[in-house]
Amino acid sequence: MAKQEDIKQETDIREEIEQDVPREDAEIKGIDSEEKVEETVEMDKEEDQAADEANQELEELNNKLMRLQADFINYKNRVEKDKKNIYSYALEDIITQLLPVLDNFERAMDNMEEGNSYYEGVKMIYDQMMDVLSKNGLKEIECLDKHFDPNFHHAVMSEDSEKEEGIILEVFQKGYMLRDKVIRPSMVKVAK
Repeated sequence: MAKQEDIKQETDIREEIEQDVPREDAEIKGIDSEEKVEETVEMDKEEDQAADEANQELEELNNKLMRLQADFINYKNRVEKDKKNIYSYALEDIITQLLPVLDNFERAMDNMEEGNSYYEGVKMIYDQMMDVLSKNGLKEIECLDKHFDPNFHHAVMSEDSEKEEGIILEVFQKGYMLRDKVIRPSMVKVAK
């Protein structure tokens, strides 16, 4: 009987061990699954952080690109404006140098007889030159019998007159505008 009791005890111990082993495996598996969950959570956090960093870098690159595009557009507009200004300034300089020539043509025509063929030739050249200059934006400032405006006129003399004060009585030298800019004011005599 002692042998039977020993065998029974041994069997009971084995059963206990067998029952404990699955429990331990389950506990180990539970620990493993908790660790896996923690690892997965950490991996997700790392992936989210990497995605956030990538999005932030992408946003920074987009901002840089937009700034570069804006800078380029501004540069392009500035160059275009500079080209126009250079053209305008060059044109203004040439026309300003031609104004005394126009004055001399007018003086020559004022001192000639109108029926003369020489007068007709000078007038044709003058008209042709005025046509070319007017096509490029030159226009005469009309001022005779108009109110004096210091933006367009330069008063060199004043005189008592029957006309209203500030009315231009005489033009000594014609003034000209190039498009909207006065390149030479008219020299005038004004009524007091």
